[in-house]
Amino acid sequence: MRKLQFLLVFLFSMSNVWAQELNCQVNVLTPRIQSSDKKIYTTLQTSIYEFMNNTRWTNDKFKAEEKIECSIQIEITDRVSTDEFKGTIQVSARRPVYGTSYNSPLLNYKDDDFSFRYVEFQTLDYAGESGRNPNLVAVLAFYANIILGLDYDSYSKYGGGEFFAKAQSIVANNTNAPEKGWKAFEANRNRYWLCENINNPIYKPIRTLYYDFHRKGLDTMTKTRDESIRICADAIENIRRVNNDKPQSVFMKTLFDPKADEVVNIFSGASGDIKSNMVLILSEIDPSNSSKYNKIQTGGN
Repeated sequence: MRKLQFLLVFLFSMSNVWAQELNCQVNVLTPRIQSSDKKIYTTLQTSIYEFMNNTRWTNDKFKAEEKIECSIQIEITDRVSTDEFKGTIQVSARRPVYGTSYNSPLLNYKDDDFSFRYVEFQTLDYAGESGRNPNLVAVLAFYANIILGLDYDSYSKYGGGEFFAKAQSIVANNTNAPEKGWKAFEANRNRYWLCENINNPIYKPIRTLYYDFHRKGLDTMTKTRDESIRICADAIENIRRVNNDKPQSVFMKTLFDPKADEVVNIFSGASGDIKSNMVLILSEIDPSNSSKYNKIQTGGN
């Protein structure tokens, strides 16, 4: 009896020590849906929350405090039928900066080609990246692997390759799916092109930036501030050639959409030469945020 009690206590304690990889907040919005029966959207939100947070995405062991902070916001724009929905999905992720309470944004990506079927109280089962999954599950698994890949890349050079390969398998497995977002010819910015860019060797310098900027730059900022700012500046300068070869790529925009304000804050405290150079380079590779980057010269104001 004592041995059984000890085993139960041990197993319970281990379940609290090791946890799944994601701490994903989920929000399902329906501002355009005129319906008295909105309970299904609450159960959908719960189903997605449980799927993202209870699925084991890696073979690595994560402590509870090591979970990757991320969020999913879905806006349902059309209920086509009882179990068919259309809308958008916005996915964001962040990672802590060593020695601070600050979280650096890694991803803030909005996907406008999101349609799926869902029956109330339906359990979302994942058949793996090579299996045939319903579109709702396939899209969620795709973005889970993108989140993991970017997070792992930020801690180890090219460390997220395994997860980007899984995301690519999901895309390939949905090439013939009737739902949009998986095919090259449908748009110049969708799941296909995001995954193609990330896995394309041409864009490897951007993946290098995730490591240099976060692990070698931000994570050392409290100890060697000036040197860390220079490392961040070099990381951005190193992707200039990628932009010259492939201007306005999906991956480049995915990098800077969540980080524009952050880089303004970082380089506003840099030396004059770094400030001038960063305004020039950032405005060149991310022109949509050039008005923000101009504030670097005035200390962010």
